[in-house]
Amino acid sequence: MRVLVWGAGAIGGTLGAYFTRAGHDVTLVDVVTEHIGAISQGSLHITGPIETFDVRVPAFTPDKLTGQWSCVLLCTKAQHTEGALEALSPHLSEDGYVVSVQNGLNERVIADAIGESRVVGAFVNFGADYEGPGVIHYGGRGAVVLGELNGEDTPRLRELHKLFLTFDEGAITTPNIWGYLWGKLAYGAMLFATALTDASIADALEHPEYRALYIGLGNEILSVAGALSIRPEPFNGFDPYAFMPGTPEEISQRSIDEMVAFNRKSAKTHSGIWRDLAVRKRRTEVDPQLGAIAQAGKRVGVATPLTESLIALVHEIEGGRRAQGWDALGALRDASRLERA
Repeated sequence: MRVLVWGAGAIGGTLGAYFTRAGHDVTLVDVVTEHIGAISQGSLHITGPIETFDVRVPAFTPDKLTGQWSCVLLCTKAQHTEGALEALSPHLSEDGYVVSVQNGLNERVIADAIGESRVVGAFVNFGADYEGPGVIHYGGRGAVVLGELNGEDTPRLRELHKLFLTFDEGAITTPNIWGYLWGKLAYGAMLFATALTDASIADALEHPEYRALYIGLGNEILSVAGALSIRPEPFNGFDPYAFMPGTPEEISQRSIDEMVAFNRKSAKTHSGIWRDLAVRKRRTEVDPQLGAIAQAGKRVGVATPLTESLIALVHEIEGGRRAQGWDALGALRDASRLERA
């Protein structure tokens, strides 16, 4: 299969390396000149506990790329979706389609730009990090799901599934890709909360003082999903139905325990959100992910005060006005208590 991977960081670099090793015709694109240079002049190196290997793969910055592809995997950060679409459009064939392998609801953004029939949705929850030019750390397996936005089973979806099986033999297709994407948003809100601290995902989720806060965030986001008639899907220990309003607390606690257990098994101890704040010192995906939830809540009449407080705290850390640490998560906990009061 001939594939263009736009965004060769943690997600795109990992997928591109595996697809290349399996014999597919892969081309990588990224805006980080040093990363592309390291790949072009040497190789793309995958490291981590699962396996270590190198692949030689064509890699370009957008200004150097020529040609067209019928299948483009968009693997950029959510906030870069519109700019990436503008840059990749000349390289998308007339009958081509884009697969959004991103966090958030970017499928809607892409569909608005090029038409819903030219978009395929994807949900991935594996752990990977960009470690430096030419090097990606693949730290842990996670759910891999593909689906047409309208839920249909199509020849291109089956072809994509075969491609993704060369990365993870557990990859599946679904008629409910929106359910997975909204489930990931609820889980992702909890990851944003854990990233307020210096702790690992597992340690922050396990802390008993903050579990009511995580449950409150899940309640808000899944209430918005419910108002939109979305049926969320479970994955990797996260049970969205455990975080629905009115769910007995012991069920919610059990799901958090399972999420802790899943994250304990991964060599990727901290989220990409945490890395953006603590290591790479750059803006996170909080606005296109959680901001989109808050906006949707307003449209359907569902209040999201905790989500909005979390967004504000992330912005404070991004802007250097607040330090990462338990105090930051404590501020969100206090907002949660005020809301419950």
